[in-house]
Amino acid sequence: MLEVKDLHASINGKEILKGINLSIKKGEVHAIMGPNGSGKSTLSSVLVGHPSFEVTKGSVTFDGQDLLELSPEDRSHAGLFLSFQYPVEIPGVSMVNFMRAAVNEKRKYEGKSALTASEFLKLMREKRAVVELDNKLANRSVNEGFSGGEKKRNEIFQMAMLEPKLSILDETDSGLDIDALRIVAEGVNKLKTPETSCIVITHYQRLLDYIKPDVVHVLYKGRIVKTAGPELALEIEKRGFDWIKKELGE
Repeated sequence: MLEVKDLHASINGKEILKGINLSIKKGEVHAIMGPNGSGKSTLSSVLVGHPSFEVTKGSVTFDGQDLLELSPEDRSHAGLFLSFQYPVEIPGVSMVNFMRAAVNEKRKYEGKSALTASEFLKLMREKRAVVELDNKLANRSVNEGFSGGEKKRNEIFQMAMLEPKLSILDETDSGLDIDALRIVAEGVNKLKTPETSCIVITHYQRLLDYIKPDVVHVLYKGRIVKTAGPELALEIEKRGFDWIKKELGE
C-alpha cells in the first residue's frame, strides 16, 4: 500500500524529516507517536503534497504509483486522505455542495459517471449515520461555527464519503472530550476494511484504546527510532519518551 524509503524533507531550508522508512500493507493500522517537534505532522503534510515542504531525498510509493510525482489533488483522487489536526472553516460553501464536488471529482478520476442529486443525498444520509453527524450540521457551511468535536466528526464524515485507501489521522483526538473521541473512533473503525489502511498520529494512548494499531512507531528528531506492537504505546503512556531518548544515548 505505502512504501516510504529514506525520506528527507525541509521547510524554509530547515530539514525536518531526516530519513523516514515506513512500510504499510493493506488492512493495517499504524500509530505514529513522538514528542512535539519530532516531525509527525510534517510527515503527514509531505505525504499529501503540502507545497510548503520540499522533499530533498527519498521515495514514496503508494498503491504502485510514485506518490511524489502526483499533485495534491491526484493524491486525494488516488485514495489518500488527511484528517486535519485543525480543520478550517469555509464560510459560504455548503457541506452538501462541497462534498458533492469532491465525490464527483474522484469518480471522474476513476472513470465513473457523476452521482445524481438523489444518489448523492442517499449516500450522504448513509455516511452521516456512521459518525452520528447531525443533519443540521451537514446543511451548513463547511465547519462554520462548529465546535472542535463537530469539526473532527465532520472530518471522519468526509472520509466516509470519499472512501480512501489510506487515511492519515493527524492528532484527531486533540481537544476532544471522551464522548466525541468515542464517536470519531467508532466511525474510523466502521470504515476499516481488509483493503484499507490507516496512519494514526497521536500523543496519547487513549485514542489507541479505541482504534487498535497493528504497529506503533516512535518518531523522534525526524527519524523513526523505534517500532513495535501495541505494547509500545502502553509503555510510552507509562514512561513518556525520556526512556527512548536514553536508549539513544541522549
